[in-house]
Amino acid sequence: MKRWNGWGEETFEYPLHDDALAFLASRIGAGTAVQDASFEAACASLAASRLPDHPLIDRQPATRLRNALGQSLPDWLKLRYGRIGSAPDGVAYPESAGQVRELIAFAQQHDVALIPQGGGTSVAGHLTAPAGERPVLAVNMTRMGRLHHLDKQSQLATFGAGVLGPDLEAQLRAHGYMLGHFPQSFEYSTLGGWVVTRSSGQQSLRYGRIEQMFAGGVVETPQGRLDIPTFPASAAGTDLREIVLGSEGRMGILTEATVRVSPLPEHEAFHAVFFPDWDHAEAAVRALAQSRGGLSMLRLSNPLETVTMLALAGHKRLIGLLEGWLRLRGCGEGKCMLMIGVSGARRQARVALAAALSTCAGHGGVHVGRRMGDKWKEGRFRNVYLRNAAWQKGYVIDTVETAVDWPRVGLMMRAVEAAATGVLGGMGEKVHTYTHLSHLYAQGASVYTTFVYRLAGDFETDMARWQALKHAVSMAIVDNGGTISHQHGVGSDHAPYLAAEKGPAGIAAMQALFSHFDPQGIMNPGKLLPGGQGA
Repeated sequence: MKRWNGWGEETFEYPLHDDALAFLASRIGAGTAVQDASFEAACASLAASRLPDHPLIDRQPATRLRNALGQSLPDWLKLRYGRIGSAPDGVAYPESAGQVRELIAFAQQHDVALIPQGGGTSVAGHLTAPAGERPVLAVNMTRMGRLHHLDKQSQLATFGAGVLGPDLEAQLRAHGYMLGHFPQSFEYSTLGGWVVTRSSGQQSLRYGRIEQMFAGGVVETPQGRLDIPTFPASAAGTDLREIVLGSEGRMGILTEATVRVSPLPEHEAFHAVFFPDWDHAEAAVRALAQSRGGLSMLRLSNPLETVTMLALAGHKRLIGLLEGWLRLRGCGEGKCMLMIGVSGARRQARVALAAALSTCAGHGGVHVGRRMGDKWKEGRFRNVYLRNAAWQKGYVIDTVETAVDWPRVGLMMRAVEAAATGVLGGMGEKVHTYTHLSHLYAQGASVYTTFVYRLAGDFETDMARWQALKHAVSMAIVDNGGTISHQHGVGSDHAPYLAAEKGPAGIAAMQALFSHFDPQGIMNPGKLLPGGQGA
């Protein structure tokens, strides 16, 4: 069973070993564990449901609690301290588009707010129930996950939008195909969630972001059904896919999605390369991204993330030998690690890898083979479990991400890290902050920064620390010309900063679009638009 107040399955642990704890203590001090609220106490704190009876709706407190929040740090604080606040008054698990239409009609009739849900992995406040007099219904789509049709000639697959990542890939793999969309939340997030938040997977360099994969689908809206047919290309006015992508449930519920799939690759491998410093590493990855050389992934860690990853890896003796060898090759203090992925036909993948390694060598890169790449692949969806382990030792882990053009990449990285260090320093706390470039483009790159700091031990103080940190780093992103979200969406956490990116005309256009499809404002109110517009 999934954890109700943390990440992933209850039976799986990914503990912090003693050397990793010593590393964190040396950076930010020893953490103090916090006593979590019990599931029973959290359930008891929920107000009584305000929804009338309906055969599709479960109003039990346990079901409501498990669908109340996502995976953002404020979500965790509410769950762990038992301070849930607003929660859905009921949960529905539709199994067909007809049942979704029935739920929308019910919401219209009774003035109920609807919150569409997939796997509940949002880290941006997409799932928070709005406070107020209006009842709230969570619509969990995970029972709509079947492969409806596979067109092998066109390489198109149509799924129920609630299909979870592993189930989607398993259904395709049975026919020799794959989608290739692998966000870190892959095991628990859904196709529909990827589409409506404009998700990006770890191997998007080959397979594309979800907007390149999404070919068409069906959205059930309060104004009726919106069908989006598939075309290889079209010049017929506004692309209706674009109004669904990133819509975050504000216009309706995506029930069916058709995606562009690929044959299973003959060969796939991940290799690690170390560079002597950030400048050499950034120049190398920019050259690789702009060469369009057929790679599937580039992931570059800055010096402090490289140190952190090596410290958390365990195998102290082997890591020590590796670091000694790297120093002899010119990669000592300040070194940066790049992970390179290649996928496809064996010969083509080898050619692409050889060209990439040649480019890296020209920028001082030292290739260390596949062993670290194999370990990264093995743990690519497990590392997020470290959030559970860190909490148990008195630490929290949070992230922000953005994307900028190449001239601003280094500036953005330094600005976000400095903002975090400054704001928590002003509150008497140290923060361990580090960054990687998670997705690279010819034009620029995403900048993904992680923060580790200590729990205070009480809800109000910990929430205040997060609010101060979030505002400081978000303003650093805005002030340095970055998008407020490259891959996590907007939700409620990023909404206050959206106007700086879209401008008044853009915000008004989005509001008009959502009002057209949802004139009563029942679809995920308070999300995406600044100031809770359309709530």
